[in-house]
Amino acid sequence: MTKLDILAFAAHPDDTELSCAGTLASHIAKGYKVGVVDLTRGELGTRGTPEIRDKEAKASAEILGLAVRSNLEMEDGFFEADRTNQLKLVRAIRTYRPTILFANAIKDRHPDHGRGAKLAVEATFLSGLVKIEVKDDDGQLLAPWRPQVVYHYIQSQFISPDLIVDVSAHWDKKMEAIRAFKSQFHDPDNDEPDTYISSPQFMEMIEGRGKELGHSIGVAYGEGFTVNRNIGVTDLFNLK
Repeated sequence: MTKLDILAFAAHPDDTELSCAGTLASHIAKGYKVGVVDLTRGELGTRGTPEIRDKEAKASAEILGLAVRSNLEMEDGFFEADRTNQLKLVRAIRTYRPTILFANAIKDRHPDHGRGAKLAVEATFLSGLVKIEVKDDDGQLLAPWRPQVVYHYIQSQFISPDLIVDVSAHWDKKMEAIRAFKSQFHDPDNDEPDTYISSPQFMEMIEGRGKELGHSIGVAYGEGFTVNRNIGVTDLFNLK
């Protein structure tokens, strides 16, 4: 069993890369154990195949240095926050026992993102309830566990962040991890149909978003998050 400091849930492979890979990389560099659990294989994606996405997700995990990357194989486009899926996430939370949980944007262009956010929040609460029983692969009961906080990363549609992480030193690694999903993004040699995320302008938006968020806190690049509760500090000098 791998105890993680940060666990990121993602509705689709590449959600975390586009939205919070810089933050993941920066904390890995600090010695924290970080993992990603993708909810679906992105099988409805216009370009590529689920098998290609599996390989791309593995390549990205190696680039970032993730301690864990797994996939819950829910139905892309149609998964719901029902009991079956809630328990899948509860099992992941209890297995990895993260202190911090990252989840999809609370609302976004793709409906899976908002549903993924809702599912993660509900599973986080349920995972702390003693009377909910979930077993590991060996049939042993997993102890209740609840992360201290859930942060929602910002995706395609802009959401005003509650906090911004300085990822300037790790922006190149973030972009390398994104490029691992080469079937999905701009490639002049790819003759598959164009999509919303395969245009050069989409990657320019990712770059511009990082610069805009970074500029707002006085650094080169930043990644933003929202949170559903107040953020407390004990030392104001730790804030930028």
